[in-house]
Amino acid sequence: MDRAQLADFLRTRREALQPEDVGLTRGPRRRTSGLRREEVAQLVGMSADYYGRLEQSRGPQPSVQMLTALARGLHLTRAERDHLFRLAGHPAPDRRGDIDHIAPGILRIVDRLQDTPAMVIGETGETLLQTPLAVALLGDATRWTGLARSTVYRWFTDPSSRAVYHSDDHAVHGRVWVAELRDALGRGGAGSRAAELVAALERESAEFRALWAEHEVAQKQVRTKRFVHPEVGELTLDCETLLDPETQQRLLVFTATPGSESAQKLELLAVIGTYEPAAE
Repeated sequence: MDRAQLADFLRTRREALQPEDVGLTRGPRRRTSGLRREEVAQLVGMSADYYGRLEQSRGPQPSVQMLTALARGLHLTRAERDHLFRLAGHPAPDRRGDIDHIAPGILRIVDRLQDTPAMVIGETGETLLQTPLAVALLGDATRWTGLARSTVYRWFTDPSSRAVYHSDDHAVHGRVWVAELRDALGRGGAGSRAAELVAALERESAEFRALWAEHEVAQKQVRTKRFVHPEVGELTLDCETLLDPETQQRLLVFTATPGSESAQKLELLAVIGTYEPAAE
């Protein structure tokens, strides 16, 4: 671990960011060049004291999980993220199985959508990031581990995961996710995350096996989606998708027609806040 170089790298990356870059408000008397240390700590989810010690070349070796959070909070590119890991004495993540790193451009957009339901999805259906209103609408979809991180895996192995969508739309959602998984398998091949998911689902779900046998590939995403929330009821939202071609990650942004009942319900959700789906 190169503490001096790590401290210098963190400081320069922090000073290169402005509050607006990460969705924070700039105060009227702000004099700091770039972000404050405590702001980085807030973004990353660590104590300001811990982060301060890292920048002062006297902190402990950060864990892989902490480095991943730092890379996201500081909006690092993949090359910068890999450099951060090496300075901290860890090997750079294997990019073949790297699903958690989000491109800085996508992060900047998400930071400006805090009053809108929006989420970043990996190519095999993992939810990587949600805005607060997306959590209020869908629950915290980032909490899962293992294969259950994938929406398509939960769809076919846990029927309760479908409750957020209108029951009349379940069939089309299932077909879309299976087709997208096949597309991901075509890119990743044997040994990929997609191949692992396909093997598991073929063992565990007869419904998946039947759809998989139809060999549909990458159907177009459903543009209008109907959600069912336990407190505000049904919402009809338009879904716009932004694809990052390097990572195959997608930013989904949900909007309601102005003045509609669904728009009013989104406003109510912003007040109600997060809900957690029923336990599986």
